[in-house]
Amino acid sequence: MPDKKRRAANSIHQSKSLSTRINRIVLVILFMIFASFLFSVYLITEGESKQYEIRESENTIRTLSNNIYSKLEGYMELSRLIMMDDRLEKFLRADSANVDIGMINDARYGIMDIINVTGGVDSVIVIRNDMIIAKTNRFTYTFDYDRLPEDDWQKDILAKKGKAVVSLNSNGIATKQDNKQVVTIGRTIYDNSNQKKRGILLMNISVSTFDIILNDLNYDNICIMGNDGTYLAGNMDCVKYYKDSFDSPTIVHELTGHGRDRIMVSGCRIGDTPIVVMRAEGLGMKGIPYSILFVLCTLLIIYFIGMTYLRKFVTGNITDPVLQLSRSMEINKHSEELKPVEIEIPEGELNELKNDYNSLINHANELIEELVDKEKTIQRAEMRVLQEQIKPHFLYNSLETISFLALDAGASNVHDALETLGSFYRNFLSKGGREIPLSRELNIVKDYLTIQKLRYGDIIEEEYDIGPGTENVVVPKLILQPLVENCIYHGIRLKGEKGLIKISSYLEEGMLHLIIRDTGVGMTKEDIDRIFSPAEDTAENLMTESFGLRGTIERVRMYNNSQDVVQIRSEEGEYTEIEFFIKDYRFGERDRDEQKIQSHDH
Repeated sequence: MPDKKRRAANSIHQSKSLSTRINRIVLVILFMIFASFLFSVYLITEGESKQYEIRESENTIRTLSNNIYSKLEGYMELSRLIMMDDRLEKFLRADSANVDIGMINDARYGIMDIINVTGGVDSVIVIRNDMIIAKTNRFTYTFDYDRLPEDDWQKDILAKKGKAVVSLNSNGIATKQDNKQVVTIGRTIYDNSNQKKRGILLMNISVSTFDIILNDLNYDNICIMGNDGTYLAGNMDCVKYYKDSFDSPTIVHELTGHGRDRIMVSGCRIGDTPIVVMRAEGLGMKGIPYSILFVLCTLLIIYFIGMTYLRKFVTGNITDPVLQLSRSMEINKHSEELKPVEIEIPEGELNELKNDYNSLINHANELIEELVDKEKTIQRAEMRVLQEQIKPHFLYNSLETISFLALDAGASNVHDALETLGSFYRNFLSKGGREIPLSRELNIVKDYLTIQKLRYGDIIEEEYDIGPGTENVVVPKLILQPLVENCIYHGIRLKGEKGLIKISSYLEEGMLHLIIRDTGVGMTKEDIDRIFSPAEDTAENLMTESFGLRGTIERVRMYNNSQDVVQIRSEEGEYTEIEFFIKDYRFGERDRDEQKIQSHDH
């Protein structure tokens, strides 16, 4: 009664424990779903906001860059027209001694007649090779006359060989007195007649031109800057976001700030000019796919409802039947019998589980019976081997008596033969163990061959190649003597000439390789196949030459618990070679291994 109460209490505890675990699992799954939902919403809104701002920035920057570059191309064309003015050409061709204020003013007026047709040109500066300058807006610029003769400021212009070069602030040789920035278009002026360099033209464009473009496009989050970080036009609040990485021919996007103050800053350089266009816009709710969020919310609600139903379904249709089946198994366990479970389980997978468990119990009982039968088979095999030998123990004592009588009578050969025969049966019959060391098994064979040589004389030769360390390997008792007997009676004797029996052994990868070879009549492939085919223990089979070999193979298979224990190689009229593979056990090791296996199986 106490045991039944304890088992009932354990069953109730198991029921509560299983239900609790199921509830915890459901809660964990719901929490993971909810966390995944929040994380997915965050990723979607964050990603879509970024992608929306990136798309807007790229469209805005490309549009503005194209407009600015188109405007600059117009000024480049205007600079080309200025270089073709006759009065400017006269000024450039004149010798230094002939250049006077009137010639300079004529050149200046010619330039002004061209630039007055368009707006945005702040000034035009023409510098002859001898550093004589003709310029518009003469009083608004301060020139660096010390630097003017040097080559560094004009190096990029000269490299273009007459093509327009865009730079900033007159290439550093002139500065506006009000410190306002200008964009400079520079060209090398060549003589139209002989293509000699006559000077350099610098056209300064007012940055107010860019403000006009921004106003026309209604951009208020754009800043136009020089690649040296100087502000040119647009929203001055964007200046603080400028980085050297924006001086790139492709649009660069960088996210700055934290939380709600995050701002997407995008920018790139306009063509091969030193002008950088930047756009700064805060990440808001623009571009968020609310339809996707609605679908996710709907799925979340469906998941919650589904998991709640699943918990009730699992508890009502799985947990309770499993616990019922568990209680029945527990009762069977305490009954100390392997009996099938006899309970009613609703049709379904759990009923299949019950049937499978009952099938397993029946199979286990069959295996137990099979193991018992196998042990009986081993004993029968050993008894059959023993029956092939001379059984009576009194024979050993009789041989001892006859041996002493032969010695007293002076028949020393008879005495030696009887001693050998007595040694054979001493090793054969003593201690009665199933396994013996290979050294003892070899002694039995040697005694047996000594006796056989007394009968057959020099027709039999023997040779031993016993590898180091193999003598102490434990082998099944009497596995060599039946094979040596086969070698003599069914191999060498039938050939009718002297034959050799060679026994070899060596160790390799934890296995003892034991080889018995004779130079007898050999075996056909059909003979070898017959040995490996199953045969009944009939009187006729017991008399066949393969019976001893087949029985030995079966004993080694049982000893190794493996079917792959032997190889037979033979050539008719030449030889037969039988090789056994036996596990390398020493005394005591096999028992420990079997105990481990039994403990594991238990």
